[in-house]
Amino acid sequence: MTTQLLLIQALNGLQLGILLFLIAAGLTLVFGVMDFINLAHGVQYMIGAYLAAWIAGATGSFWLALLLALPLALALGLLLEFLVFRHLYDRDHLQQVLATFGVILVLNQGVKALFGAAPLQVPMPEALTGGIRLMEGLLYPTYRIAIIAGGLATAGLLWWLVERTKVGMLVRAGATNAPMVAALGVDIRRLFMIVFGFGAMLAGFAGVLAAPILSVEPGMGDHLLILAFVVIVIGGIGSIRGAFVAALLVGLVETLGRSLVPDLMRLFLSASEARQVGAAIASMLVYIAMAAILAFRPAGLFPVRAG
Repeated sequence: MTTQLLLIQALNGLQLGILLFLIAAGLTLVFGVMDFINLAHGVQYMIGAYLAAWIAGATGSFWLALLLALPLALALGLLLEFLVFRHLYDRDHLQQVLATFGVILVLNQGVKALFGAAPLQVPMPEALTGGIRLMEGLLYPTYRIAIIAGGLATAGLLWWLVERTKVGMLVRAGATNAPMVAALGVDIRRLFMIVFGFGAMLAGFAGVLAAPILSVEPGMGDHLLILAFVVIVIGGIGSIRGAFVAALLVGLVETLGRSLVPDLMRLFLSASEARQVGAAIASMLVYIAMAAILAFRPAGLFPVRAG
């Protein structure tokens, strides 16, 4: 593998990690603060992408789609919380898993009914077309650089909100000991609603960012949801810092593994066998890395200290 290709794959891994962080950040807070397993969180990512496709198609402007999709994703997330999820908080995890899986099926069929099963495309903003020269003979797409920059800025803003604001203090306290926070007079249901809505908006934001470079289609969030759960397990449930570090790690392992492992297998196998075996091993690398980390850090890299 050439240096240029390695750098491209590393940047692609960083970009995937940023998208995973935007999804996992809300998921880890929902799980950590509310002890609620929400399999439908990946659907919020899909909803954000479909909102972007719908608004951009109607207005011709990606920026307007970005501006309007975020509050709409927040509103739809709060609506789902009010209609479905708040009735599951006191149920056991099995019932939460079954109910939220049902939400996935309903919403996937819902977007099929509204937009059809064919993939949709979102035009890339004209200001971010083209590429940026990183080294001799290497141009990297400007829009992908913008995704990385926007995701890093969002991560910084999220850190400030969680670490430096009153609501963030309550969220951290709720992730540590939710019953004690409720006993001190905090409206824990309202806190849950804020956390859930904010998590839905972050996932929707990831969907909007991904829409111009990926096909917008039903079920597009299912694979990323699995990786997002891997991220929060590696990073530590309820930890934003852990979600950020783990998301970048998972993104790099997922992307570089799919490029490097088949090449490595060619040292021992024929070209056709190397492709097959390499693809199979590469698909397992993230889970192997998770198992290795948890063997030494069972609570994740940055666990939230329980009070």
